[in-house]
Amino acid sequence: MRIILFSGKGGVGKTTLSAATGYKLSEMGYRALVVSLDPAHSLSDAFDLTEEERLSAKGLPVKIKENLWIQEIDVQEEIDRYWGDVYRFLEILFNTTGLDEIVAEELAILPGMEEVTSLLYVNKYYREKEFDVLILDLPPTGESLRFVSMPTVLKWYMKKIFKTERLVMRVARPVVGRLSDVPLPDEAYFKALENFYEKLKGVDEVLVDPKVTSVRLVTNPEKMVVKESQRAFMYFNLFGVNVDAVLINRVIPKELVDCQYLKEWVEVQRRYLEEIKSFFSPVPVFEVPLMRGEVFGEKKLKELADLVYKDRDPSEVFFEERPYEFLKEEEGYTLRIKAPFVKKETVSLLKSEEEIVVRVGNFKSHILLPRKLRKLEPQGAKIEEGYIKIRLA
Repeated sequence: MRIILFSGKGGVGKTTLSAATGYKLSEMGYRALVVSLDPAHSLSDAFDLTEEERLSAKGLPVKIKENLWIQEIDVQEEIDRYWGDVYRFLEILFNTTGLDEIVAEELAILPGMEEVTSLLYVNKYYREKEFDVLILDLPPTGESLRFVSMPTVLKWYMKKIFKTERLVMRVARPVVGRLSDVPLPDEAYFKALENFYEKLKGVDEVLVDPKVTSVRLVTNPEKMVVKESQRAFMYFNLFGVNVDAVLINRVIPKELVDCQYLKEWVEVQRRYLEEIKSFFSPVPVFEVPLMRGEVFGEKKLKELADLVYKDRDPSEVFFEERPYEFLKEEEGYTLRIKAPFVKKETVSLLKSEEEIVVRVGNFKSHILLPRKLRKLEPQGAKIEEGYIKIRLA
């Protein structure tokens, strides 16, 4: 089974490209499921479903055509399916503080619940192999990063905190219950968390397996969007999740422009197109032209998919190596960059406040630094076994 995640800044076209990818895969004979994890769902709009069709799904997969399903995850529905006792305890707790019942219900939906329930579905579909390709339309970048980091956080909590917290509550509950009206979590609460975690086991390994899971970054040729895409690229690398392609959406076709206003936009986009290819190399970059009119409905989605992928299979892993990584060592950190056939005399370095620019001949690579490493300075570079190694201290 293949899992493809579409990530990027809000409004860049992730949902449309996710839908188009799913449509093309279904036409090629794959059983494809496109799942929207963004709370502001618009996946059903991309397929031009009616409001009645969307609401009747209740957060479960809806068949669009042969080999193609879509799903818009509804956290309210998932609470009843999965969270049960955890949600009820939180609701009682907030009610005890004097909050209005409706407010208490809303607050009981804590940050992260949507990401975790989404991971449940990912693990379920991966284990059951009901579909050939699972496409995830992720929420904007920040929430996307929380989605891929959540399995690590949960594993740490269950190993380091859960058992101790459960034991403390078991001892403290009879005593505190006599002294205070504030409810404490009972065994049903901890049992629900334990069962929940059991359903998630193994999903962390699935997300970091490059043969199974890939991220496709969607960006636009604009300064703020490109910067956010750079940050996302860096963090996905740090989390060990493979980025196998970058899709530059809404590129104005130069040959169709015949007015000065649009010619200026084409020139702006041209500069950013060159930067994007430099930033993300050697990851493949796909240019997606600005379509005539709105893109929704099967006909338009097919047209878009053909423009993006042409004769290529969207389920293919387009790139499988980590282009760079930060290694912790005794004397500081090493930035290791994949660069076969490079000679040391052709390499030069430039560090700005947020990034290191590595120039090899006429080629430049911009690597954004994590906050922790931004005060460190490069102490030289060496070529070793097909990698450029830059020591930071």
